[in-house]
Amino acid sequence: MANIKTKKGIIGILTGGGDVPGLNPAIRAVTIRALHEGYEVIGIRRGWAGLIDMERDLEAPHEDHFVYLTEETVNRIGRTGGTFLHTSRTRPSHVPDVNVPTHLRTQYKDKTNDMTGEVLKNLDFLGIDYLVPIGGDDTLSYAVHLHHKGVKVIAIPKTMDNDVPGTDYCIGFSTCITRIINMTHALRTTAGSHERFLVIEVFGRYAGFTALLPTMAGSANRCVIPEYKFNVDHLCRLLTEDRSTNPSLYSVVLVSEGAMFEGGEMIFAEEERDMYGHKKLGGIGEVISGHLRDCSPNYNNGRRINVISQRLSYLVRCGDPDAIDSIVPMAFGNIALDLVMDKRAGRMVGLRNGEYDDIPIDIVTSTKKVVDVDKYYDLERLRPAYKSFHHKPFFIVTND
Repeated sequence: MANIKTKKGIIGILTGGGDVPGLNPAIRAVTIRALHEGYEVIGIRRGWAGLIDMERDLEAPHEDHFVYLTEETVNRIGRTGGTFLHTSRTRPSHVPDVNVPTHLRTQYKDKTNDMTGEVLKNLDFLGIDYLVPIGGDDTLSYAVHLHHKGVKVIAIPKTMDNDVPGTDYCIGFSTCITRIINMTHALRTTAGSHERFLVIEVFGRYAGFTALLPTMAGSANRCVIPEYKFNVDHLCRLLTEDRSTNPSLYSVVLVSEGAMFEGGEMIFAEEERDMYGHKKLGGIGEVISGHLRDCSPNYNNGRRINVISQRLSYLVRCGDPDAIDSIVPMAFGNIALDLVMDKRAGRMVGLRNGEYDDIPIDIVTSTKKVVDVDKYYDLERLRPAYKSFHHKPFFIVTND
């Protein structure tokens, strides 16, 4: 029942945005440590949506909005992928009229509604002392908003794109690039059998880390990333040269979903925007494939080179976490509890220069984390640039 205080207090946990492997281990780590320290733990369902959908009525059913977490519950899910609390791309300060809960539609009638007041009231209804949101820069940007409203927030960064500012590492990134490397190597057999270009589209709206790191690891010959608008004819020439020097006559390029042609813009799968103002990306890989096929005769003695185009999409975010995305969430969760115990709110846990740390949560909205092309990307060769790995972070490419 809500509003019953324990000896030390109540901690709320939620997961928002896209799912990644490592969320359940993070939930488990926070919960186990909190329970052992004498706190009660509430898991809020469907991210921020759970905090606007619930009715503040003790007699109303709440199983769809929150759940009291136990060791038995989290131990069952701690090694699995996804998030058992479920997730959504809800932004309580910008809720469309069609997403306003039925019991609140007489109060919120605008086309877009700020329901932060309901979030604050529901946090009070649940008796939550500290809120631990686990999410990317969108989810955590709203956590910053709540922090400025006086909510005691301790954030945990997750995103396959690895683009949350202030931390070298976000939960989900290692599993993502591991899958990209494995799947790219698997697709090589088909590309080689048919002597084709292989174009693989990966996640990465604004940041190209998920294309850059696998290429650095040898998975691809070239990569194109959102931070640099590329010339497709130049890419075709490079891939044709790569193909001609390969005994199996194929070459590979990794394409960030947010990559753009010279003079062009991002390519979207649909025009509708989510609550954070983002259109759904998708299709740049297919468009690049068509251009490569059409211009390949210019660099291949007049003969066309056919293309295999593959969008990895959700294949890299489903399934169980790898070793790093099992270990890092455990550490992040325990640091979050350290901050609770020390009564230090308004922080985000993270990894910096190879060490676990915590930083002010305001960093999420004060800067952007993208690939520094001057340091890490060769504009002429369309591939990673590096001179020395000495004193570089564990995952090499980061922003200072």
